[in-house]
Amino acid sequence: MNRQERRASAKQSKTVAPQRLPQHFEAVKQGKSLFDLGRHAEALECFNIFEKHNPNIAALYQTRGLCFQRLGRFEEAQADFERSIALSPGEAETHKNLGTLHSRFGRMEQAFASIDRALELRPNFSAALNEKARALWSLQLPDEAFAAFHKSLAVDPGNAHTIWNLALLQMLTGDFEQGWSGREARWKASLGLVDRGFSQPLWLRDQPIEGKTILLHADEGLGDAIQFARYAPIVAALGAQVILEVQPAIQQLLGGITGIAICIDRSSSTSLAFDLHCPLGTLPLVFGTRLDTIPFAQAYLPAPPVARVKAWEDRLGPRTRFRVGLVWSGNPDHNNDHNRSMALRTLAPLLDCNVQFVSLQKGVREQDRAFLGERPDIVDLTEQVTDFSDTAALISCLDLVISVDTSVVHLAGALGTPVWTMLPFNPDWRWLLNRDDSPWYSSMRLFRQPKRGDWASVVDCVRLELERQVSAWQPGREPSLLLPAE
Repeated sequence: MNRQERRASAKQSKTVAPQRLPQHFEAVKQGKSLFDLGRHAEALECFNIFEKHNPNIAALYQTRGLCFQRLGRFEEAQADFERSIALSPGEAETHKNLGTLHSRFGRMEQAFASIDRALELRPNFSAALNEKARALWSLQLPDEAFAAFHKSLAVDPGNAHTIWNLALLQMLTGDFEQGWSGREARWKASLGLVDRGFSQPLWLRDQPIEGKTILLHADEGLGDAIQFARYAPIVAALGAQVILEVQPAIQQLLGGITGIAICIDRSSSTSLAFDLHCPLGTLPLVFGTRLDTIPFAQAYLPAPPVARVKAWEDRLGPRTRFRVGLVWSGNPDHNNDHNRSMALRTLAPLLDCNVQFVSLQKGVREQDRAFLGERPDIVDLTEQVTDFSDTAALISCLDLVISVDTSVVHLAGALGTPVWTMLPFNPDWRWLLNRDDSPWYSSMRLFRQPKRGDWASVVDCVRLELERQVSAWQPGREPSLLLPAE
């Protein structure tokens, strides 16, 4: 050891002097516990306390980088990952984390460089292979992505996160047979889903249910619940009494579906007696759904009450122009929101069409609020919308809904209302690839980004089609499905 190395070693020893260890290591220990509980802001405070006295610990920056990432502070996350690598270049985990971050923002050259470096350091690193597969998938290279997923599973066969991601790619490419089965890994894939622990058996169509009561319960988001509620009448047709448990916002909406005896929210399920249960997201597996056997693609939600629709018609005023509902962003907490949502300003070229635009956007973001205020031509009555039953009634007053991938497109499709869905380059599994229609909703048309982040091209295509529909529209005429001209 030369003089410089001895000096560095002495400096490091001084940094972690024994008299300081209990206080500072207790802080980082507490931070890790809070991080594991999802309390990331509190965890960050603990990590920051530890860093003040221990500024050269690579593991700290790796963990704090993940904390920044969970908090949406991505530039700080990248800086911490890079600092961790500078302190400890041989840590494969940190290279993988940095690669994942680059991939999120489409920096694919840097993403592959970081992930490949992680694999050089640890060739059988299953998590890095999983991230490489996801990066290949985001470039729409499914064959290469499948190969990477299978290599990851060869290393770690039971990894639920990899099985889940592989299933989503199988679904995206139309392989429902394997995809539905793989999706069941969602319960173990650290997605925030909680096994309800019911004492009643899980029903997988492995026993007769005639004369029995079954609880069908929402296990994912609002859009998923609307999409999979179409299976409730099929379950009821087998002779069961169906209790449907969903989120409060859609309880009244879905309660009217044929065959549902009662629709409740989660708080009521503990007080009701039932014999069997099944998550809504498992029903496609139960019924062996294929692309050509998706039920009720035409519509399955009952029409909203006439009086409720009339109340919205009165609020909108005389119908003198083609009416179009707009949604431009989804839940900001959704893990894919940065891909699926856009700023309202991006729709500006569309807004010049001779159309009465009606906002269906709940939770307008601050960046959009000012622009919306500058556009009095966009009718915004959303403060009077109390739940999805109101949204359904409002949609029934429209000729068309144009939206990014949110629960509203599921609602419009389930009502049989014409809906144009604007999709990112790398779409959710349910919209498949290379098609402009949806087997889930026959009234839906899909508009896809030709390359990552290119909403401008999508808006241009939507505008051209909208102008064609407006030119053919006549007051009082029933809306067509608004599909492409032959």
